[in-house]
Amino acid sequence: MTHPKGILVAIGGAEDRGIDDQERQEHELDFTKYGILNAVVALAKKKAPVVEVITTASSIPDEYYAQYEEAFKKLGCKQIGHLKVCKRDAAANDELIKRINECDIVMFTGGDQLRLCSILGGTTILERLKARYMDEAIVIAGTSAGAAAMSNNMICGGNPTRSYFKGQVMFSLGFGFLNNVIIDTHFDKRGRFGRLAQAIAEQPGAIGLGLGEDTGVIIEKGCLFKAIGSSSVVILDGSKIHFNNISEIRDGMPISIGNMIVHLLSHSDVFEADKRKYTGVTFEEHGINKGVLKR
Repeated sequence: MTHPKGILVAIGGAEDRGIDDQERQEHELDFTKYGILNAVVALAKKKAPVVEVITTASSIPDEYYAQYEEAFKKLGCKQIGHLKVCKRDAAANDELIKRINECDIVMFTGGDQLRLCSILGGTTILERLKARYMDEAIVIAGTSAGAAAMSNNMICGGNPTRSYFKGQVMFSLGFGFLNNVIIDTHFDKRGRFGRLAQAIAEQPGAIGLGLGEDTGVIIEKGCLFKAIGSSSVVILDGSKIHFNNISEIRDGMPISIGNMIVHLLSHSDVFEADKRKYTGVTFEEHGINKGVLKR
């Protein structure tokens, strides 16, 4: 099996600061005072990495870009571009493709993942980016919608208060950087455990990845998930499910799942997706109470 040489960073979203407009909430950057973005920059392993910010998911792209431009500048990046693609025909622009070929980091902002995939899916820009991800050490990061779109199957809607009932979660095709992984974001504040669980009930061979605000995963070789950020990453593994009524009930009826495995990963914990294996870290590796706990 050929592993991708690129690195993905999926981020659950930014801190909700209480602003009324939902999209403006999502584009307000915090990421633990740029801690996660700092990790994104460090992963490029270059003194001055070239960054391209893709704001396609957003209906307020210029506002999003201004936030990221400021953040990346504070982290020492000097060449930051706004790869602004609002319509499908723009994704065939030779200059934009050239920039995709030359950058070290691509950052997909939040917004609407269905908008993001319906505009970029199958375009030259996306296919070129996927080729670079397989063959080169490029860093591709995404927050909120940008993270949800990374997998081949993507959650694109669903009411969290009804997500334990069949038919209340909507799916679409994502970008396909990851296979057999389903990512949900804003996981804690928006109560999305139920809809990710329903996704795994429908596709038990997939791994569910729940990401809260200020929290994310670094994905290397397409299968090594390392948690980063200030909260816990939720992993749902359906491979050992022994009872699942999703195919037997009508829409609107409550779902039952028996023996779905749940893992919680905190900062630096690792999950090996290909082996379905959780690997914790020692307290020493966390830098807490040196040598107290070994695993």
